[in-house]
Amino acid sequence: MRVGKVFRETRETKVDVEINLDGKGENKISTGIGFFDHMLNLFAAHGNFDLAVTCAGDLEVDGHHSVEDIGICLGSAIKKALGDKRGINRYGTFFLPMDETLALVSLDISGRPFLVCELGELAPMIGSFDTELVEEFLRAFAFNAGITLHAKILYGKNSHHKVEGIFKALGHALRIAVDINEKVHGVPSTKGVI
Repeated sequence: MRVGKVFRETRETKVDVEINLDGKGENKISTGIGFFDHMLNLFAAHGNFDLAVTCAGDLEVDGHHSVEDIGICLGSAIKKALGDKRGINRYGTFFLPMDETLALVSLDISGRPFLVCELGELAPMIGSFDTELVEEFLRAFAFNAGITLHAKILYGKNSHHKVEGIFKALGHALRIAVDINEKVHGVPSTKGVI
């Protein structure tokens, strides 16, 4: 079983994350931000990851520190769970239709963190969630996981659908990339290391 655990405590947050890449999509998530809990649940369910996330953050300020620190911890936990990355597909791309919205996530478990994020216009808030934090989460996640990540809304109108489409597509794309492929011998890189 490929499992990664990370605990991080700062003056702003206390975050505990555990992910099992070979799970069944079972999760227990409590961040204090209802919409963000929903998005992490969707990510885990659509990726078939077992995910546990708890966060006690300074929500009296806003959600920024909590969302970013969860991204840091989740990315780090995935990196730990992947180990030397032997036998993985490495790449994953998924288009996800969400009603009127079409989302695309494409990623490379490359060891070279990078983020391209094009979400178009979003409402400032969805529930108590500041939509600017989607990009902050994706950046923290990608950079700490060592992933090259492209997230794009090709078209759509409803902000909830756009963000939900990205999180679901991220789960599917990551599932494809981390799956073990019996045709891949060793580390999937001509360098011999990722």
